[in-house]
Amino acid sequence: MKIACYIRNSAVSEHVRSVLARANHESVHFDNEPALLRSIRRSAVDMILIDLGAAPREDNSILSWLNLRSGDKTPVIILSPIKSPDLAALALNSGADDFVPRPFEPVELTARINALHRRATPAGARRSIAFAGYLLDRDSGRCSFEGTEIELTPREFSMAWLFFSSPGIYISRDTIGASIWSADSEVAGRTIEQHVYKLRKKLQVGERKVVMIRTAYTQGYRLELCAPE
Repeated sequence: MKIACYIRNSAVSEHVRSVLARANHESVHFDNEPALLRSIRRSAVDMILIDLGAAPREDNSILSWLNLRSGDKTPVIILSPIKSPDLAALALNSGADDFVPRPFEPVELTARINALHRRATPAGARRSIAFAGYLLDRDSGRCSFEGTEIELTPREFSMAWLFFSSPGIYISRDTIGASIWSADSEVAGRTIEQHVYKLRKKLQVGERKVVMIRTAYTQGYRLELCAPE
């Protein structure tokens, strides 16, 4: 996914660049509004990420631009260090699609980006997932990491598809059981943990752990990016 980022704080810009790169997204960064607006008029992007580093005035040009957009359905996420319900409401009412306070957890920003992209993508259009160097192809049932195939059984692939579809989001045992075994969690529970264990091992790249599947016994399982070593 190609994401245009308007962030004037260089440290925040580099942090966002790193988070997006690890999630296998291409990012283009701008430190001024005219450059951002010229670029997105000339070249299509999949999403726009804007950082409001200070409380905006009523005549803020970015909020005005959001209000005046017509025919452009590119999703917009607003970041801000200002934890204010009023600012969040102002951004969303002006036309933003999501508001994320910072500092943020990388896994949460990645999950919000993916969720917003899913909502903006026509139903049935998603046949592959690219995330953090992994590629899952639904038609062939194949999974690979940076071009190297990972041998998965059909059920392991189905489980991987669930996790990679919603990184950072817990998926309950009920959902896994119903989606993969067509059974409730009590029936499928005896084998869910075994399949998760095998999938964890297969997703490990040599000695590196690029992603992990975290367990929370009250919530289920979720896919997370591992911190770089």
